[in-house]
Amino acid sequence: MGSGLQKGSLETSGNIENTESNINSQTTQHIGTIGASNERANATFYTLCRNEELYQMLETVQNYEDRFNSKFKYDWVFLNDYPFTDEFKRVISHAISGEAKFGQVPASHWRFPDHIDQQKVYESMDKMDSENTTGDYLGLPIPYAKSISYRHMCRYQSGFFYKHGLLQGYKYFWRVDPDVRLYCDIDYDVFKSMEQNGKRYGFVISMMEFEKTIESLFKEVKNYLQMKGVSRLLEDTDTLSDFVYDELSGDYTLCHFWSNFEIGDLDFFRDREYNEFFDYLDSKGGFYYERWGDAPIHSIAVSLFMQWNDVKWFSDIGYRHPPYLSCPLSEEVRLEKKCSCDPNQDFTMGAYSCTRFYQDIIRDKQKSQRSNP
Repeated sequence: MGSGLQKGSLETSGNIENTESNINSQTTQHIGTIGASNERANATFYTLCRNEELYQMLETVQNYEDRFNSKFKYDWVFLNDYPFTDEFKRVISHAISGEAKFGQVPASHWRFPDHIDQQKVYESMDKMDSENTTGDYLGLPIPYAKSISYRHMCRYQSGFFYKHGLLQGYKYFWRVDPDVRLYCDIDYDVFKSMEQNGKRYGFVISMMEFEKTIESLFKEVKNYLQMKGVSRLLEDTDTLSDFVYDELSGDYTLCHFWSNFEIGDLDFFRDREYNEFFDYLDSKGGFYYERWGDAPIHSIAVSLFMQWNDVKWFSDIGYRHPPYLSCPLSEEVRLEKKCSCDPNQDFTMGAYSCTRFYQDIIRDKQKSQRSNP
C-alpha cells in the first residue's frame, strides 16, 4: 500500500465532522429543495437486476421513494440480461412515482469477447478460488471468485450501460442496486444540486479494492497513458490523480468509489476519452483473466480525466449496501434528516475506507486554491 493512503488513513487530524462540513459547504449549495423549483434535471435512476430479485428491488424502490423520489418523481430505468416478466414490470411500475422503463441488455454486451481465451478464464478462476482462503486486506474471501456472470456484469457496467437506448435521453444517472437502503430523508433535488454546482460524479462510500482481483490493472492503465502520451495525468494537480496513484510506489493506491452508489454525468462516460480508455483495458482481458471491477475502472477514469472539484462526496446521505453502511457523523444532520442509521456502524471513517484519504486530498487542494486564486 502506498504511503499516501497510509497517511490519509492513519494521520488525519482534527474534528472529522468539521472537516466533512467544510469540504462540502465550500463548494456545494443544495439547489432544488422542496418547493424551490418544479423544474427537474434531465436525470434518471438506473438499475441492473434480474426477475428473481423482484421483491428485493421492490423494497429498495419503496425506500428510495419514501426517502427521496416521491418528492421529485424522477424516472427509473431497469435493465436485465433476460426479458423482464410482466409481474416484475407491473409490481415495480406501481411503486414508482416517475416513469418506469424496462429494457434488455444486448446479447453482444453480455458474453465473452472474441479475443478472450475461455479455457484460460476458467483456469484463472480455479487458481483464484484455490488461493481464496484468507482473501485480501480484510481477511475475507474474494467474492465472486468463480463467477462468470459477475465478470460479465463488471464489464457491462464499465463500458456498456451508458450506451443502452433507454439511457440515451438523459444527462445524469443515479445507480441503485437491489437490496440497498437509504437511511436519511433527502429533501433537496440531488440531480439539480449536481447540475447547478457543476458536479459530474458523486459517491457515498469509498474503499480499497481486493488486490488479487486487479493485479495487472494499473500496469495497463500506465501503459495506456504512455501510449497516448498523457502520463503527466498521473501527477496532474488539477485532478484527483493522487486518490488512485501513489507517486512514491508508482502504483495504484487501491482506492475506489464504491459504484453501487454513484451519481454521474452520462456524457463523461459517452465521451471518446473514456471509451478509448475502456476499449484499451477491455482488450487486455483483465475483466475475465482476473476480476476487474467496474468500481476501480470508473474511479481511475474519474480521478484522471475529471477536475478534482467535479467530484462530490455526499456526506449527508445515509446508505447501506450489505455489508457496509455510511451514516452521517453529525448528530445535527441525522436529526434534521430523520436518519435511522447507527453512526457507530459507519464504515466511512474505518481503517479500510478511503474517505479520510479523499478528505485530506480535497482539503489540501482547497488550501492551495485559496493560496493561488
